[in-house]
Amino acid sequence: MKTVIVGVTSGIAAFKTLELVKRLKKEGVSVVVILSSGASNMVSVKELEKISGNKVYTNLFENDFDYKKVLKKRRVEHIDLADKADLMVIVPATANVIAKLSHGIADDYLTTTALAMTAPVMICPSMNVHMWENPITQENVLKLTQTGYQLIGPVNGDLACGYSGMGRLEDTKIIAREILNRLKLAASLKGKKIIVTAGATQEAIDDVRFITNKSSGKMGAAIAEVCHFRGAEVVLLRAQNSLKPRANIAQNPFKTSTELLHLIKQNLKDCSYFYHTAAVSDFSVKNSQKGKLSSKISLTLHLTPQQKILDQIKRFNPRVKLIAFKAVDGNDLKKAAEEKLKESDADAVVANDISKSDRGFGADTNEVVIVTRSGKTKKIPLALKRDIAQGIVEFVQSSL
Repeated sequence: MKTVIVGVTSGIAAFKTLELVKRLKKEGVSVVVILSSGASNMVSVKELEKISGNKVYTNLFENDFDYKKVLKKRRVEHIDLADKADLMVIVPATANVIAKLSHGIADDYLTTTALAMTAPVMICPSMNVHMWENPITQENVLKLTQTGYQLIGPVNGDLACGYSGMGRLEDTKIIAREILNRLKLAASLKGKKIIVTAGATQEAIDDVRFITNKSSGKMGAAIAEVCHFRGAEVVLLRAQNSLKPRANIAQNPFKTSTELLHLIKQNLKDCSYFYHTAAVSDFSVKNSQKGKLSSKISLTLHLTPQQKILDQIKRFNPRVKLIAFKAVDGNDLKKAAEEKLKESDADAVVANDISKSDRGFGADTNEVVIVTRSGKTKKIPLALKRDIAQGIVEFVQSSL
């Protein structure tokens, strides 16, 4: 049975969570409700406990709280709750709680639990139209979505304050459907082992300096998280200085292409999918030196081409589904992807344009074209890399 935490804040729409809990319970979901400090003024704790069949949590420190018991058991209630949940949804999400979460403020049971979550978190905003349109609120919402929170609503309609406009809570039928869909996805890759490489390799000039590239590892981290949340056993081979995923994913750091290749050999057995997003250096420094070279002398570097890791994957595991990534300095992504397919053993190639500042290396957004060996093609327009990752994984699952 899946467990969903429903976090309720003190917006007028809080009463609608009673219907949401009923819908989820009807679908066989175990629901645990957490109320913010003000939400108990909007909905009945006893009624929510009756509907959910579980204790409703409101206070971090109840009357019988004893820190000695916590230290003895090494168990913290809200951390345990966050660990066992498959998903958390905050409904309604007021401007206040959105602001708190976007700045990492954890000052009550709800926000403390939310900050401890490694499973997906959904937020369902509900507030006055002017509050929703306030640039500060919009900035906070953007920050949360970039972090990986899923936004449901709000919608346009009549508001409790007498205004009409954007800010109305999404219908509970739609919220429930989105929750159930997300829970179904959580098992779509169960039993699959997936390796994702991410970030830039370093090739030594001396013991201090190295050549590298601008890859941040954001795309690889996003793909690793998507696969993890779909139930796969994910191993992320991540460049030492690249972005770390938020989810609790097995990670192995590397610096050089040689180290990366060694990690691949160690982990590739029984792998179902291999997403090779890492930007591996095409060259190594032939005359690299021990120690630190003097900055007072001129130096000529001799760069030699390296054997491509991509070309070796199928030798180690012929059955693995190999997804390659191609950085393109131009707009013809489909052509570049098709050419990469011809010269590699990849089952699919994802091409993206790095000539624009709003996509590719270092950016939070991307635009890609995916081409498979069977001739299937998909373009995913400019979007957050987390959304691009969802599209890539969905397409690969359905096409390979």
